[in-house]
Amino acid sequence: MPEAPATRILLADDHALVRRGVRLILDNEPDLTVVAEAGDGAEAVEVARIHRPDLAILDIAMPRLTGLQAARELSRVRPGVRILILTMYDNEQFFFEALAAGASGYVLKSVADRDLVEACRATMRGEPFLYPGAVNALIRHYLDRVREGGAVPAKAITDREEEILKLVAEGHTSQEIADLLVISVKTVERHRANLLEKLGLKDRLELTRYAIRVGLIEP
Repeated sequence: MPEAPATRILLADDHALVRRGVRLILDNEPDLTVVAEAGDGAEAVEVARIHRPDLAILDIAMPRLTGLQAARELSRVRPGVRILILTMYDNEQFFFEALAAGASGYVLKSVADRDLVEACRATMRGEPFLYPGAVNALIRHYLDRVREGGAVPAKAITDREEEILKLVAEGHTSQEIADLLVISVKTVERHRANLLEKLGLKDRLELTRYAIRVGLIEP
């Protein structure tokens, strides 16, 4: 019986050293092969269109698009691709958002050498993968929330507003944001005004601080 082809992996992280380390872990396995790398979330989406990976491994805090934003976009444009989030954030909100964005698993960078290979294989078998220490707490919290008639925490802002917020916080002008997102400058300004009003903030500096606090950009 012929061997199944190796899982084709796209690896996206804005730190080249992290990519190199993760690639060493994955390329050491005969059933896993990294076919493409990306340095930010937008590049990950572009590269996925070209290389058509089976699995995308995405960092959360990346320029242009975060891993969560890229996961949402990949789920839309390449619905067959499986997605794993690889992150340093042991954060419940990010975990739930990752699942909502279409990710099948959530792996902490601190234990990637231990967990990542099994996470890739579980994901390709169609099974979810959660880092072991968090499983019980997350499930208990989720069940408590459901029993109380609640839901997964809602985001304060829309996906489009989040895109605008990230780009504003990264220092892009309204014209640059309009060009990147293929929308008008007027639309960018309207979204920015809505963000300030919704979040109760005054200016770009406060938007940037908020973006750092919620993990859209790194400090």
